[in-house]
Amino acid sequence: MARPYQSLAAQTFRDFEWLIVDNGSTDGTPELIARWQTEADFPIRYLYQQDRGKHGSMNRAVREARGELFLTLDSDDGCVATALARFKQHWDSIPASRRWRFAGVTCNCRDQLGVFNGTPFPFDPTDASALEMRLRYRVRGEKWGFTRTDVMRQFPFPEPSGYTGLIPSGLVWNAIGRSFLTRYVNDELHVWWKDQAGSLSRPGDRVADALGAQIEARAFIDEELRWFRYAPRLFYLKAAKYARSSFHVGDSLLVQARGLRHTTARWLWAAALPLGVGVYLAERLGIIGYLPGPTNRNIGR
Repeated sequence: MARPYQSLAAQTFRDFEWLIVDNGSTDGTPELIARWQTEADFPIRYLYQQDRGKHGSMNRAVREARGELFLTLDSDDGCVATALARFKQHWDSIPASRRWRFAGVTCNCRDQLGVFNGTPFPFDPTDASALEMRLRYRVRGEKWGFTRTDVMRQFPFPEPSGYTGLIPSGLVWNAIGRSFLTRYVNDELHVWWKDQAGSLSRPGDRVADALGAQIEARAFIDEELRWFRYAPRLFYLKAAKYARSSFHVGDSLLVQARGLRHTTARWLWAAALPLGVGVYLAERLGIIGYLPGPTNRNIGR
């Protein structure tokens, strides 16, 4: 957590608070935060809870946040010293009469060596939704940004009882994109550190995370069909992922079909069943399967 602290301490814009939600850590985090609270010249609030998954921590942080705008910064990443100031400038550049239509502002990222990650946005700025940016404009890579706190409260992560696995963040960003625009800017304000293998993070447990994958895939094929013409193959793979994940959580074919509201989504799911069953069986047999994760990884933030 040293990188986020150092990044925040260096910010040129000072009207913010740092809200830390400790999701059941046992590594001395409270003592570290207490020391930072005594030396920092900005407010730091620390909240502890038993492990409720990353989605539970996010919901808790959104409920507790006091500011108008909400920004996440992972514990191993940082940002440039002008990040908050630039975000404010971009937000203020949206005319007040139109700002109600926008959820927030999202920027580009670079790694610790200064190498730009992904592809730039097509215009500077571009006003669009997360899926439009990914599917229509074909933008790729890690992105970072803030969202209005009141909007985040309208679209919380689901919290299935007892589930602490991954719920893909695309579920929330896509839902927000159905009601609000995001302003995308080509500033490189976020800095992420590659691990020794050169990847952003280790892969999760596909079986343990099946419920979250099911929720995200079902919402994608049931709620985002207006984007089908831009990426039919992706929708087919998402339908297979819905089937595969549903089998892992014990849902029958009838339950899976009834879980989809739209007829087109049911036809898509039926067409993808053979692939979904094949991946499910391969994973049950210990053969690693693969179906795509959220296509808009962090692009709506």
